[in-house]
Amino acid sequence: MTTSMRNSSGLSSTRPVISAAEAKEVLQAAEAKAAEIGIPVVIVVVDDAGDLKAMLRMDGTPKVAIQWAIDKAITAASFRAPTHALAQAMEGAPSSAIASVMAQPHATLAPAGYPLVIDGMVTGAIGASGGTPEQDQVVAQAGAAALGGA
Repeated sequence: MTTSMRNSSGLSSTRPVISAAEAKEVLQAAEAKAAEIGIPVVIVVVDDAGDLKAMLRMDGTPKVAIQWAIDKAITAASFRAPTHALAQAMEGAPSSAIASVMAQPHATLAPAGYPLVIDGMVTGAIGASGGTPEQDQVVAQAGAAALGGA
């Protein structure tokens, strides 16, 4: 799926955006991985602007995991990078740089947020929460891999 937008010169261009069918594919792949490793999670898929496209809260997942998964997905979409990579990039950074990143709405450095890439372009992002950081990452990676990313 593509959407038209105007660039700074006023010319119209198109860019790929994640479709509902693709978001569902990502969600299903992540859910299958969560079931495989036996951990209930919340899985969130957002578009490239960070707007909700799809969400699943598996039975037994704590309610607080909903916001954490949303924040991970929005951060990955906004910064066009996995959240764990953003955290690594912040290691040793001045506290003012970290504060600047964290001042953004929904920003998190928690692992398990991944951009979703189609044709080399970020079209959305996935976030997972409910397990350990490592389990969340495995689930989110499986979802991202459904589109050829992560």
